[in-house]
Amino acid sequence: MKKLIKSFQWALNGLRTVWEQETNFRIEFFIAVLGVGAGAVLGFTALSWMILILCITAVLAAEMVNTAVEDICDRIEPGHDTLIGKIKDIMAGFVLIVVIGASIVIIILFSRFIL
Repeated sequence: MKKLIKSFQWALNGLRTVWEQETNFRIEFFIAVLGVGAGAVLGFTALSWMILILCITAVLAAEMVNTAVEDICDRIEPGHDTLIGKIKDIMAGFVLIVVIGASIVIIILFSRFIL
């Protein structure tokens, strides 16, 4: 049981760290809160809530993975390195693809209430 509690403490520490150090994570979280508020006002169905939560989770998780990879890259090579730059660009592209996909899904999700 102690091991399980420690695992949750480490996970919460990771969330606190990304919250404190990553501006994009805080921006994405704020947008997620707006989305949840809009869903509540619009009376989302259970299916709509599941889709919204999955989109939010995907974007925030992608940002956390990007942050972890960038931190590893910076630790391995603090200076400029072409391969490290390529890895960081690929990770930024990964987050961008997730954000674009989630945005399209959310636009479709909300459009039925707007149109």
